[in-house]
Amino acid sequence: MPSTTTSKVSRWDQHGREHVVHVQKSGVQRQLNCDTCGWEKRAQFLPWLKAEEHLAEEHQATVDPSVP
Repeated sequence: MPSTTTSKVSRWDQHGREHVVHVQKSGVQRQLNCDTCGWEKRAQFLPWLKAEEHLAEEHQATVDPSVP
């Protein structure tokens, strides 16, 4: 049984609200889950990019908190 690891992609919208998509890895497959709207998607390739795209398109959350 493959081990499972979790990471997250977070962005803020223009109103200062944080939106988070969790990326759960199990084997080669990744499961994306949005805390804000409940959106879910499976992705094998570029899951973090898909998470960023979802946050930008659905929540207009484009401010990366890790970039000064």
